[in-house]
Amino acid sequence: MNDSDNQKAIEILNRIMELELAGVVRYTHYALMVFGYNRIPIVSWLDGNANESLAHAKKAGEFVTMLGGHPSLKIGTLLETHKHDIGDILRESLEQESTTLAAYYDLLKLVEGNNVTLEEYAREMILLEEMHLDEVNKMLRKPGEIEPFSA
Repeated sequence: MNDSDNQKAIEILNRIMELELAGVVRYTHYALMVFGYNRIPIVSWLDGNANESLAHAKKAGEFVTMLGGHPSLKIGTLLETHKHDIGDILRESLEQESTTLAAYYDLLKLVEGNNVTLEEYAREMILLEEMHLDEVNKMLRKPGEIEPFSA
């Protein structure tokens, strides 16, 4: 990759890091706000997502430093909607994950055919994010619904 593309990759990786860190904060907050009979499995799932987001942020930061960049200290946008119904939480999660997925696609578009390491990383993360989006989508469906949820 040339210097310009290297710098663009660093910028995208820092954006990914910021989005993933925002996911850590969101999922941690959501886990604290779950009440009711199904609290334990839902909190466990949300905590798992927070931990996964932290691991993803660290991985993006490692690539930033690999490319000679400086990892961002920022966190992506956090908006408190004060909606804590499980459906609301899942819809907000879909939005967060979709934004992060778009950033991984931006990285793939930039590095495809130019940097095998970053290309494989982007593809791996796209797969994980797509599968997570599908999981959330299925959680938003009523039992027996086959058609994907659409916002």
